[in-house]
Amino acid sequence: MREFSLPALYEVPADGNLADIVRRNAAQHPDVAVIARKVAGTWQDVTATAFLAEVRAAAKGLIAAGIQPGDRVGLMSRTRYEWTLLDFAIWSAGAITVPVYETSSPEQVAWILGDSGATACLVELDAHAAAVDSVRDRLPELKHVWQIEAGALEELGRLGQGVTEETVDERSSVAKADDPATIVYTSGTTGRPKGCVLTHRSFFAECGNIVERLRPLFRTGECSVLLFLPLAHVFGRLVQIAPMMAPIKLGCVPDIKQLTDELAAFRPTLVLGVPRVFEKVYNSARAKAQADGKGKIFDKAADTAIAYSRALDTPSGPAVGLKIKHKVFDKLVYGKLRAVLGGRGEYAISGGAPLGERLGHFFRGIGFTVLEGYGLTESCAATAFNPWDRQKIGTVGQPLPGSVVRIADDGEVLLHGEHLFKEYWNNPAATAEALADGWFHTGDIGTLDEDGYLRITGRKKEILVTAGGKNVAPAVIEDRIRAHALVAECMVVGDGRPFVGALVTIDPEFLGRWAAEHGKPAGSTAASLREDPDLVAAIQAAIDDGNAAVSKAESVRKFRILPAQFTEESGHLTPSLKLKRNVVVKDYAHEIEAIYAK
Repeated sequence: MREFSLPALYEVPADGNLADIVRRNAAQHPDVAVIARKVAGTWQDVTATAFLAEVRAAAKGLIAAGIQPGDRVGLMSRTRYEWTLLDFAIWSAGAITVPVYETSSPEQVAWILGDSGATACLVELDAHAAAVDSVRDRLPELKHVWQIEAGALEELGRLGQGVTEETVDERSSVAKADDPATIVYTSGTTGRPKGCVLTHRSFFAECGNIVERLRPLFRTGECSVLLFLPLAHVFGRLVQIAPMMAPIKLGCVPDIKQLTDELAAFRPTLVLGVPRVFEKVYNSARAKAQADGKGKIFDKAADTAIAYSRALDTPSGPAVGLKIKHKVFDKLVYGKLRAVLGGRGEYAISGGAPLGERLGHFFRGIGFTVLEGYGLTESCAATAFNPWDRQKIGTVGQPLPGSVVRIADDGEVLLHGEHLFKEYWNNPAATAEALADGWFHTGDIGTLDEDGYLRITGRKKEILVTAGGKNVAPAVIEDRIRAHALVAECMVVGDGRPFVGALVTIDPEFLGRWAAEHGKPAGSTAASLREDPDLVAAIQAAIDDGNAAVSKAESVRKFRILPAQFTEESGHLTPSLKLKRNVVVKDYAHEIEAIYAK
């Protein structure tokens, strides 16, 4: 199939904007908890009425400070209650939010605030304030910097005391559906990040249709979501705005290291994350079982869960014997795993990278279904996702209702719909190229099946062509290899080379546990063990598993274990954890040459 679409389930209000959401919630669900905040270590609910009051108080302060309709306001913070509050306050003042990753360097801060022409910036920590201050002389339009941890909300509250309710009402109604709501700067795997202009319409079409299609997951007064993704990333914004539209209760976690504890405390019914989170849950559970001498039981339970899930897709369903084994393991293993995820949830939504069929079947088999989706910044996050009642594991689902997915002659995925971005800020040439012929050209390669379910098979610009002329899409094998507990990152190489190779980095969290189990010296690192026969054999097993997913010509024949991690700080990962392949190729040229040395 070359093209597929679904009718819209939600009508975007022509004269509305995102500030309307908090007003509507307070009017229709005044006593419903729409968000929760952490106070003295305890989660405390905030009703729709109380949240609106805080949003308006901050908006009054922004207005009093001179923020005008259409002004850009930077927001640099970890994921926390105040991020969401200030986002809606900026919209309520008629302004445009410009997210800045809290890990950004001063140079990146200067580019984003300077390119967007931000007139104000809200930061969280001293380090963020210092980063902005260090480039302040390059930002002539930046008039205000407020720091959350230094009393920004209190200061805005004092500033806004003289602003009337009528003024806020007027300001919060200025923006219309087709006006910019936010400028999200893309991760920038090559070159400078581009400012992606997303309108109020984009988010309404995106979140409204997701909530309606997944309505059983968004029941007001019953369901809740725990947000731990960075809000500077568009997927994080989806996780913030969709629950507010439903509305269901939203909680924010600033540090992913706290996630396990917060899942147990908050007990969400829905989790939205990236594949690495679900891989960590599986790998941590397996490693703990092995450490407790129950590794064989866990592996049998995992195999049973996968077999049970696969059987659900057959006409006859799981056999009686399989049902019995599944019920036994539900008491022994699966219930404990669900408890780690909060104990109340039955569904999760995963995006950002492929999850993998095995992991998808494992989680569905334990009673925690992970619905995989796909999207980009330019598509306001999800442009396709698996419906809760018609999941196809291994695909990224059907198009967002009200949108169209088309497969071009060369296999590129093209998109059309109200959720798409308006333009790249200050970059008409890049806008014209991306939106050629009225379709957004994603740069991804994919296929549509007979039911309109999309599979992503690679990146158009990342296709390798070996010396033998074989086209290789790295993502397929990289994702399989990366699923191994010991593997942090994997990057396939081989462009113009006689065969496919790979660079592999080791996950330090699991390396320590593995080293202890295999009698390696305490404090061993990837650098000290990269030539160790046991570690090489373990990574070879991961490579072999990856090779099982591709043809012989596409398989990895040789690999190198690298002594260090790919990180954002090292310049090898974007803030959204995408590989900067050109930087890796440059910095590790000697390792790549070693793969092909005779």
